[in-house]
Formats: sequence, structure tokens, C-alpha cells
Amino acid sequence: MTAQPEPGSRRPHVLLSVAMSIDGHIDDSTSERLILSNAEDLDRVDQLRADSDAVLVGAGTLRSDNPRLLVNSPQRREQRLARGLTANPIGVALTGGGDLDPGLRFWHPGDPGADRVVYAPDRALPQLKRLDGLADVVGTGADLDPGAVLDDLGARGVRRLMVEGGGAVHTMFLTAGLVDEVRLAVAPFLVGDDAAPRFVHGGSFPQDALHRMVLAGAGALGDIALLRYLVPRPPGSGGRAVAADLGWMSLAIELSRRCPPSDTAYSVGAVVVAEDGTEMARGYSRETDPAVHAEESALAKLDPADPRLRTATLYTTLEPCSTRASRPTPCARLVLAAGIPRVVLAWREPPLFVADCQGVELLEQAGVSVAECPELAEEARAVNAHLG
Repeated sequence: MTAQPEPGSRRPHVLLSVAMSIDGHIDDSTSERLILSNAEDLDRVDQLRADSDAVLVGAGTLRSDNPRLLVNSPQRREQRLARGLTANPIGVALTGGGDLDPGLRFWHPGDPGADRVVYAPDRALPQLKRLDGLADVVGTGADLDPGAVLDDLGARGVRRLMVEGGGAVHTMFLTAGLVDEVRLAVAPFLVGDDAAPRFVHGGSFPQDALHRMVLAGAGALGDIALLRYLVPRPPGSGGRAVAADLGWMSLAIELSRRCPPSDTAYSVGAVVVAEDGTEMARGYSRETDPAVHAEESALAKLDPADPRLRTATLYTTLEPCSTRASRPTPCARLVLAAGIPRVVLAWREPPLFVADCQGVELLEQAGVSVAECPELAEEARAVNAHLG
């Protein structure tokens, strides 16, 4: 079959997960698989799989590593089942030529609920007849088109896609501008082999020295360095959130976690993004004084005469306030005064401190386009769980 996305289906959030050496290799050139991660990091990756709707690899990775791509933890599988999901995410493979052995472990996961989907150019479909009964094989047209892959996965209900490699697949998605975040684990050694595979191949990447990714987190698990990058893309338009919006909202949620604690105010993060996808300013609640709001903090860092504001998008984890006691001007009015035409929020303000927040209504009545990210609402609410 050939991919035919359902009308209105939305592409999934794409998380690219990779472990590499300090010199950028994801394996060596021997026939044995190089183990880059430690036990703690492998458990972290297992959690990422459990949190995903689908996990994707390329044919080269299937042939060289022979993975099963399952969630290893029985507890995590049980938690997925309790949420009404299958025990394991959908397993997805990409192939350009159709050279896939039906004897690989990927097709025989030992879990009848572990669906398998293969995407390939239409010309490779006859060779993939050997996978009948093992996987759903989908053509993507004349070429192996990652956009068509995301369209079809979105139509299948996949909202979160984890891409695990290898280098050709990483390159394909990154050069196409289809990655929303990168989770990078760096092992403390060098491979030093020019023939060894690398994280990415050569290519023209949208995120270059002038369009940098956003470092959203850094940490360590034993001797493994962990880096999380968000990959900004030009914001969407209209009244609905798109994949590019989710990355910026994730950053806003990270900012909300920096708020000094309060029992009488929400913890909120906000980011102002220009039309070309570059960050203009960021802020969070109580960043500069005990009463400042996130949107207010971000907007205060900008020149009101900056022409980019007229085409910018404001991302905020909570609906901009319509009334407030601590300042004369609520945040919805500040947004209107700045001339920002589009606002994306994670969740509406509940009636805890204000009986009926009218922030969205104020913005929409003034012609501002307001979109919501229900996929990330729970994360934004969790930062404020102490408020009840």
C-alpha cells in the first residue's frame, strides 16, 4: 500500500535518541556491536521507549544490531497496558531497497500486540512481499520520504515517535527539518576509526551556526553525559498547534520548573519566538521579583519597537491572565500592547485564584490567534501539582 494520510491528521512529535562517543561515532567498524551506554543510561532509553507510541530504525540498524525494539521493564509494560496501550510501542523500519530478512528478531518480538510497520519507496514493495504476515508494508512514493512516514504514522494515531538510528536515518530526518528534540548520550571515550559509523552523515541541515538548537537540559548518569536539545522550527499558523510548536512549549515547561516556589501563584514559563523560528526572549514566574509573571518577564526583555513582534508567537504554559492584583496590567493586555499576533498555551487557567479567567477571550476578540497544546498540558499542570 502507499501512504495516504487521513485529512486533518497531525504528524507526531519526533524525538531522536542517540548514544555516541566523544568523537561522534555510534559504533565501531567491527562485526561486534559497540556498547556506548552504561546500565543507567540503557534504563533511561527504556523509559523513553515506554513513553513513545512508536520506535523507528533504519534497515542498516536492523541488519547490524538485530534489535527487538521492545520495552524491557515488565513494570513499564504493565503501566502501558494500564493506560490502554499495547505493552510495547509500534516498531517502525525504513528501507530504501527492501533488503530485509524475515528471520530478524524485529519481526518476531514474542508479543502479539507489538505491531510492525515498514516504509519503503514504491519500487521496493515487490521485494518486501516476503514480510507478508509479519509487518504492514507501506510505500512512500518514488523516494523514501520521511514526511510521508510521519503523515502515515500520524494517521495511525502515533503522537510521539522515537527515532533510534542509524546515521542515515538521523541525517534524513534532521536535514528534512522533521526533528523536534534530540536526546544525546555521550560516552567518555573515542573510537578513532574513520570507517566507523557516525551520528550523522554530511548534509544541509536547517539548524546551523545561525539557527542553533536550544539546550533544554544537561546532566549525567555515571560517566555518561546527557544532553537534551530542542530543535526550533518556524512556528505554525492558524488556531491549532503543530509539531514545531511542541518543541517551544517543551522549553516553556522547562522554564516553569525554575520558578521560585509559591503557594499563592502558578509556576509558568514563556518564550517569544520570531517568525523565522529564532528565540527572541524567555521568562518565568517570579524570575525578577515575587510578583512578575512569565509573559511579563519575557516581554520586558524586548524593545517594544522591535518589528519582529508583529509576526512573533508567544508560548506560555498557562493561559495569560485577564485580571491580577499585583500589577495594573494583566498579561493578556501586555500581549496585545506588544502586537504579538499568535499565542500558544498548554492549559487554561483553572478557577483557583481567579474565578473565571478570560485571557483567551480577550486575545481572540482582539484578533490574536490562540492555539493549545493538549499533548503537553499534563506536564505543565504537574509543575503546579502542589497547588492542588
